[in-house]
Amino acid sequence: MTSELNLIPVVDLLQGQVVRAVRGDRKAYRPIVSALCASSDPVTVARILCDHCAARQLYVADLDALQGGAVQIGVLTDLLKVLPEIELWLDVGLADAAAGEALRTQLAPFASRIVLVFGSESLRSREALERCFENAADGTAGVAEPAAALSLDRRDGRRLDNAGCWDAVDLWPERLIVMTLERVGSGAGPDLETLQEVRRLAPKATVIGAGGIRSEEDLALAAAAGADAWLVASALHDLHLPRVRR
Repeated sequence: MTSELNLIPVVDLLQGQVVRAVRGDRKAYRPIVSALCASSDPVTVARILCDHCAARQLYVADLDALQGGAVQIGVLTDLLKVLPEIELWLDVGLADAAAGEALRTQLAPFASRIVLVFGSESLRSREALERCFENAADGTAGVAEPAAALSLDRRDGRRLDNAGCWDAVDLWPERLIVMTLERVGSGAGPDLETLQEVRRLAPKATVIGAGGIRSEEDLALAAAAGADAWLVASALHDLHLPRVRR
C-alpha cells in the first residue's frame, strides 16, 4: 500500500443481503456482484473484506433502517459474533441519542465493540446533535462516553443537514466522517476538497473520508489531504486495491 491510510471496509445491507452502493441512490442498489466475494451473504462478504484489508473496523450501513424500516438486528448480531476482533461502525439512520441507546441495548453483549454513526442526514435537530456528543460540547476531557461518530453528509454539493451539524463545529466529536454520497460507488475519485475543509476546522479529530476511491494513488492523495481513514467498498470488490498485509 502506498499510504498509511487506514482502510475501513463497508457492507451495505438491504433485506438481509449485501448490495452495491451507487452514488447514494438507494433505490438503485442491487445484490453485490463482486470479483472478490462470490456471495452476497453478509457474514461471508464481511469476513473476506476484513481479511483483505487487515481491517480493525467494519462499517455497516443498514439501508432498511436508513429508509425507515426496522434495523436488521439479526444480521448485525451475526456479524458481531463471527468477527470477534472487529469494531462495528453502525449507520442505521439514528435520529437522536435515545435511538442510539436503544440500539446498544438490543446489541448489549457486544456494546464495547460498537461505534454508533449519527448522520447529519438523519439527526432530527440541533438539540439531538448536542445530546449525542455532550462531552464534546462541554469540553469534558477524559470522560468516558459511548463510542460514536458524526457523519457530515452531502450530495451534489448540497448539505444533508436538518440539524445544522456542518456549522456546529464546537459540537463535533473526535470521530468525523466526510460522506460525499454522489461519489459512493461512482469511480469518480475522492472528494478531497471537502475533506481538507473539515480537517482545517477540526485539526485534532480523526477524519474519515467516504466515496470515490479508485486506486492506491487515490489513497495516497487522501492521506496527503489529511484523512486518517477511508470507507471503501467498490474498489475492493473490483480488485482495484491489493490485499493489505500487516
